[in-house]
Formats: sequence, C-alpha cells, structure tokens
Amino acid sequence: MTAAGLAVASPAQAQGLAGIDVSHYQGSINWTSVRNAGIQFAYIKATEGTSYKDPQFNTNYPAAHAAGVIRGAYHFARPNASSGAVQANYFASNGGAWSADNLTLPGALDIEAPPSGAACYGLSTTQMRNWIQDFHNTYKSRTGRDPVIYTTASWWNSCTGSWTGMATQSPLWVAHWGVSSPNLPAGWSSTTWTCWQYTDSGSVPGISGAVDRNYFNGARDRLLALANNT
Repeated sequence: MTAAGLAVASPAQAQGLAGIDVSHYQGSINWTSVRNAGIQFAYIKATEGTSYKDPQFNTNYPAAHAAGVIRGAYHFARPNASSGAVQANYFASNGGAWSADNLTLPGALDIEAPPSGAACYGLSTTQMRNWIQDFHNTYKSRTGRDPVIYTTASWWNSCTGSWTGMATQSPLWVAHWGVSSPNLPAGWSSTTWTCWQYTDSGSVPGISGAVDRNYFNGARDRLLALANNT
C-alpha cells in the first residue's frame, strides 16, 4: 500500500491498538512472534483486480489466526479492469469472505492510485463513485458485512470528487504518514477513522524488513465488535 508523506516510527498523539498490514513483500512471517510483540490485528493482502492472488495469503491468513491475531483480508482495487461487482465477487471467493469466529475482520477495499498509470484509472468522479458503491453492495450481499475502505484523503477527494456517501456505509482505514493525526477523506471528517496506517517503514519482531504499521481507534472490545459485527 502507498500513501503520501514521510515515514515515522510512531505518531506523537496516536492512541489505539497496534496492527500491521502485509503482503508477499514481507516474505515469511513468524506470526507467534508478531502477536507476542503486541500486534493485535492485521490486514493481509488476498487479491488484486480480477486475476491476481497474493502468493503468501494462504500461508499468512490461517497462521495469523492460529497465533491469535485478529485478521482480515484486503483487495487492491483495479477499477479500470472490471466492474466493482466482479472484483468484489473475486475477492469474496478468494479469501475475502467473513465469519463470526472472534478473529476475522470484514474485508477491506484498498482503493488508491496505482503504482503506475492514471491516478484515477481513467474514470470520472461519477464513474468512480459508482464503482465503489457497486463493490460495496456486492461484497455486502456476499458476506453480510460492509467492507472497510482503505484510502488517502488526497486520492479520495480527487478521484471521487470529495464524495461523502461512503462515510455512512463503511468504516475508514486511512493512510497518512509522518503526522500526529491523519487528514480524513470527505464525509468521514465529520466522524472519525477506524484504522490509521501511520507508516510504511515500521518494524515488528517476526518480520524481516519494513512493514506497514497501523492503529485501531479504540479498545479491544471495539475491535472485537468490528470483527463480530456486534
């Protein structure tokens, strides 16, 4: 995942539970060491677009669960590749499903600029709004859960035209590095963030090299409530 800003070890004013997000870039992970280091939750990449499956997902997802890490899957959106419904179904069928087992978070839609190419994937703001809503509706139909939205304020406001419509539907996982509190996308600024990715260069025992670090905005009972839809 990417977000604008400089990486720091820990934001000065952040409060909340410690978490990470990972993909195959982190290589082999010792999830017991991760949990013993105080990491309580993790988002793990499952899919991208319409055909990519992260090669480490089938190892990471059950291993995190076995270690007692509350985990969820995420999908990297490619809105130029297919409809939102197609990608939501692909995600739900390849790791993004949900179960009320006390350790599974609702799936997350990672929607941001691609590594290369047009930041908004060639879609108008109306088309992007429709794509996101299509993904949301289909994922909720498949799983019974609202997907978490991962994004940055700058991308969201530019590519959706500062759309406020998702703030009443999905929890926000905001990325903003090198600050003491994150800028929020339109709509959510009147409420709050659920998760905050505050750096891409954190370190955690059990993981070699840098890893994205996150905070959950609340106590453990609220994290469990998000996991269990209660």
